[in-house]
Amino acid sequence: MPDLIARAAMDRRIAEIITPVLEGMGFELVRVRLMGGKHQTLQIMAQRPDGSIEVDDCADISTQLSAVLDVEDPILDAYTLEVSSPGIDRPLTRLKDFAQWEGYVAKIETDELIDGRRRFKGVLAGVEGDEVLIEIADDKGEEITIGLNFDWLAEAKLVLTDALIRDVLRARKSAGQIDERDFDEIETVLDGPEEEKT
Repeated sequence: MPDLIARAAMDRRIAEIITPVLEGMGFELVRVRLMGGKHQTLQIMAQRPDGSIEVDDCADISTQLSAVLDVEDPILDAYTLEVSSPGIDRPLTRLKDFAQWEGYVAKIETDELIDGRRRFKGVLAGVEGDEVLIEIADDKGEEITIGLNFDWLAEAKLVLTDALIRDVLRARKSAGQIDERDFDEIETVLDGPEEEKT
């Protein structure tokens, strides 16, 4: 089953080149995109299997991948390499991502129209076989759970919510990536009155 890590043919070629390097460094490839424009940008998102990645890791990955890409030379024109973490409102690119982030709000876009629509926003309800389950509001405003075949998906990402921010930061605190004081300050902002939030 194809994933959403690399949809375009060039992206898939680049993924084939860089995945062994990333895995050798202890990272997973989350997404690769060669974005056009006047000057092309090769965007690579990576993380450790536990979901973490530090700024220094991004620099190390960039150095290693630059060397490999210079040798393999899959991109004809000049480009800028951009290595980053998936972020809190991360793209969901593998079937396992939809299971891992069950209970959180996501936006999903399909290649084709499904019941007259391509865009779906709702709470992820896990996976069943090769289907992504998502709770959405129907025409009457009632919550229903629908299944979208993973092969139908074009894009998917988490929506930034207070619950998502709090849970991700709590996990980072537990892993020792954020100190207690910083976490408490962020939690105070999240728990504050609605009008104080930015």
